[in-house]
Formats: sequence, C-alpha cells, structure tokens
Amino acid sequence: MAIQNPNETFDAARLGDHAAFASLVREHQAMVFSIGLNSTRDRALAEELAQEVFMELYKSLQSLQSAAHVRFWLRRVTSHRCIDAMKQRRVRNFVGLDEVPEPAAPASPTDPLLSRRLQRIVAALPEPARMIVILRFQEDLRPADIAEILELPVNTVKSHLHRSLAILRGKLEPTIHEVPA
Repeated sequence: MAIQNPNETFDAARLGDHAAFASLVREHQAMVFSIGLNSTRDRALAEELAQEVFMELYKSLQSLQSAAHVRFWLRRVTSHRCIDAMKQRRVRNFVGLDEVPEPAAPASPTDPLLSRRLQRIVAALPEPARMIVILRFQEDLRPADIAEILELPVNTVKSHLHRSLAILRGKLEPTIHEVPA
C-alpha cells in the first residue's frame, strides 16, 4: 500500500502499520535529534532522548489527532525531555571570554568562527531560555507557538527571547566591530 500524504501515514500508523510508524519516525527524526543536540550539546544524550521520545510517540499515537498534531507533540515532548535532562545533569556550559577566539577580520554571516561562537553562547544560556531560542530560530516558531509547546505564558517567552538576544548581541558585537591592530 503506497502512503501518499502525512495524514494517511499517521492514520496507518495509528492502525498499527509498523512501516507507517517507521515513516513517521524518518520524517521527524532530524527535527527531534536537532532540538536535542542543540539543547544538550551531547550527541549520545540527544540520541537517547530521541529514542525515548519516539518510544513515547508509539505509546501515545492513539491520543494524537492528526499529522500536524504529531509534529507539535514531538516538539513539546522533546523540549520538555531536554529541559529535564539538563536539570538532572546540573550542567551549565558557561563560556569564558578567554575561551572564545576572536576573528582577525569582520565576520560575515557565513563565517564559521561566528557560527561556532554563536553555538557556544547559545549553549551557555540557562534553560528554558536556550530551548526558547532553539525553537524560535532553529524551528522558526512564533512566540505564541513556543508558549504553547513549553506551556508558558507568551509574555514569558517574549521576555526570555528579548533577554537572550541582548546577551547574544552583547557577546557578539565587540568581536564583530573590532578592527585588527
């Protein structure tokens, strides 16, 4: 049986079609893993979290309503699992100024040094601010969608975004505007 659209795949998976469930996993695994990796900065932990999330998806399929609901549900569960995992580890990746290399020339938007530096600065943000930044800029979600996923008030999401962007700007601007001596 050829499954043609996401809702047909979802419906078949709900009816117990293992190939359809595998298709759901393939469709969403990059998103789930990426959220986990960018949140935890630990590949093994991100893989473990992704497996747990998909096991939970398998158990929860009957309570979901549509293919779009699956995507929303996966973002919500993955986000909460990542926040919980980071709280359990009690690991905060703080970046000291001496650990950050300064580029010799102004950075371009595709500058790999800037990209790595930005990743380290985002990784140093506290939870749930880090998750909010990841959902906003990696998943391209609006603050209202993020609020719904993380079960937070929209204004809380907006204030976390505002403070996080101020931190990012503050740590990036001095390097971008410096001229080599």
